[in-house]
Amino acid sequence: MKGVNTPVLLFFVWGFSCCKIGWDSVMRMSVDLRDLFLYEAFLYYNPLLLMTMTVWLWGINLWFFSQASVNYAKIFDLDQNHLTHREIWKCATWMTIIVPTSMTAYLYLYSNGEVSLAASQPVLLYCAVAMILVFPFDIFYMSSRYYLLRTLWRILLPLQAISFSDFFLADILTSMAKVFSDLERSVCRMLHRQVATIAWFEADSVCGSHSIAIPLVLVLPYLFRFFQCLRQYKDTREKTTLLNALKYSTAVPVIFLSALKYHVFPDRWTNFYRPLWLLSSVLNSLYSFYWDVTRDWDLSGFTRIFKFSKPHLFSHMLYGRKWVYFWVIGSNLVLRCTWTYKLSAHLRHNYITVFTIAALEIFRRFQWIFFRVENEWIKMNAKSNLQLTTNDITNEEEKLLSSTEHNV
Repeated sequence: MKGVNTPVLLFFVWGFSCCKIGWDSVMRMSVDLRDLFLYEAFLYYNPLLLMTMTVWLWGINLWFFSQASVNYAKIFDLDQNHLTHREIWKCATWMTIIVPTSMTAYLYLYSNGEVSLAASQPVLLYCAVAMILVFPFDIFYMSSRYYLLRTLWRILLPLQAISFSDFFLADILTSMAKVFSDLERSVCRMLHRQVATIAWFEADSVCGSHSIAIPLVLVLPYLFRFFQCLRQYKDTREKTTLLNALKYSTAVPVIFLSALKYHVFPDRWTNFYRPLWLLSSVLNSLYSFYWDVTRDWDLSGFTRIFKFSKPHLFSHMLYGRKWVYFWVIGSNLVLRCTWTYKLSAHLRHNYITVFTIAALEIFRRFQWIFFRVENEWIKMNAKSNLQLTTNDITNEEEKLLSSTEHNV
């Protein structure tokens, strides 16, 4: 067809085919099995779908930085082989194709009675992702893969000074706590050969809702960030790092008080633990919102919104557009409050709602990245200018001293 991009046309044909095959496969099942089947299929594939969304948004972040002349390679200490936004989008495109294709194959094979083949689909996909990440040869962007793995290792064991990329990635991981929780449940079901079993008593199974592993995995990203803050305090003795550590510690009661619903009597949960969970949720949301605005973005007093007459307060990327700041502050507050929903183990049964909220949290983090990186870039420029000024003063003093000695 003239004027139609062939790859785009093929992409739409593929997307329509996946939707049609998937829908027909689901409708082929009996009504009483359909919800359980969709819940299980969703469990295996929604973490990878959310990861795919994260990669797409990260590519948009990098594109925006390049357009705004923000040197993100310098901020993250990347080498010359770092991935550009185009390469990030290429990875995201392949993920967008492979993950739904595997999910469609799972739905089709199971609905046609090929249970063992259906069960192999998510297992093969997870194994392929793990193998690509650790593949020791110089293909699939090896330097970038190993940069990611090294950063993850430093997050797991903060035995050295914390760099910007270390705590930046750790902050992103806190937004993906629900993703890691579902990954744990998926891998658990694979190891116990429960894939494609349509577990009627899923809540009571080894990998079900009562599993203590779920709150433990949810809390891990916050503990990593907490220990990073303690390490920063050890290195810098700045008290703000302790306040930041306190912020991450407020997520712990939210997670574990919620998980208690599966381990205490219903009346005890309703009358005692549920009010404590609500209180801890409000505290975590408001504290995190305050820190985003005043510390991570340095919008304390909203000065950048109301004092655009000063040139140095202009945003490097958004050129002082007030509505952008009002939007990002307002949406950040709302999404910070809904954030506790996805951290709460007892609210995870409506998987469509939880998936939507997890996706919104990733979108909130995508917004956060713009202002956090911009703030870091402003600080780096301020330091560079200060060093240049100091060097100029030193040079002037040296000239003055040499002139005085000559006159004497």
